[in-house]
Amino acid sequence: MENVAAPDSADARRDAVAVIGGGAMGVGIAHAFALAGASVDLIDADLPRAQAAVSRVEAVLHSAVARGKTAAPDAAAALARIVPRASIAEVARGAALIIEAVPEILDLKRGVLAAAEAREPTVLASNTSGISIGELGAGLARPERLIGMHFFNPVWVMALLEIVVGEQTSEATLAAARQFGKRIGKETIVVRDFPGFASTRLGIALGLEAMRMLEDGVASAADIDRAMEIGYRHPMGPLKLTDLVGLDVRLDIARNLARTYGERYAPPALLETMVAAGKLGKKSGEGFYRWDERGAITG
Repeated sequence: MENVAAPDSADARRDAVAVIGGGAMGVGIAHAFALAGASVDLIDADLPRAQAAVSRVEAVLHSAVARGKTAAPDAAAALARIVPRASIAEVARGAALIIEAVPEILDLKRGVLAAAEAREPTVLASNTSGISIGELGAGLARPERLIGMHFFNPVWVMALLEIVVGEQTSEATLAAARQFGKRIGKETIVVRDFPGFASTRLGIALGLEAMRMLEDGVASAADIDRAMEIGYRHPMGPLKLTDLVGLDVRLDIARNLARTYGERYAPPALLETMVAAGKLGKKSGEGFYRWDERGAITG
């Protein structure tokens, strides 16, 4: 992407991106587009939360500079392109892309997408990892503009972008989504609109089975993870990955998939119990592992 023009110009709107949700995924998506040269509105429930999300992007950029992955001037320019917003209504009409990255709750996502559609973006996208695009688009005036753009955590490391095409998604919307992926350096795959798509449907099955093995006392969390990392060359074991994604997120996904595919995706009792106890993984400091404030495993 070229550097954007003045915020209120037509050219700026055509190259503008709005990201709804300041969690791990929203921060990563905002980081990717800002570093690629787009102006980015980062929206959360209120201004302090949105500002905190921008601060998390800043921390990621500083870390990349310290590791020699990003030049300091590029990091500074990217940060300057991100504007915290307290409401979807603050997004200028006609943005190139609005993408939601809020929790995996159908009604919540539908409400967010309806509000975002009113801002008349060229492409309206969901970062959902498992909910049907057709279900999400129910009630939208222009469902042909809706598409799934499923990023992977952490966005600045993971090269894959899974693009999910709904029954009403237009060819123009698909072409635009693929171009967005190319611009931010992602490798795209295109899948049809089945709940769980390709990556989540396979990944969650592995994660749930690992939890059942832990429940049964087959092995420790660390040894179950090492079996996949060493034996199958997975870069990260399924339980450690669940800690990074968030146990609450995985629970929502499992419940959604169980409604479609039945008992094979039913959440294990262990997952239900840990979420109820507030053990959500890295973000809470404890999940299948214990995490310190620097994000390192301590036990």
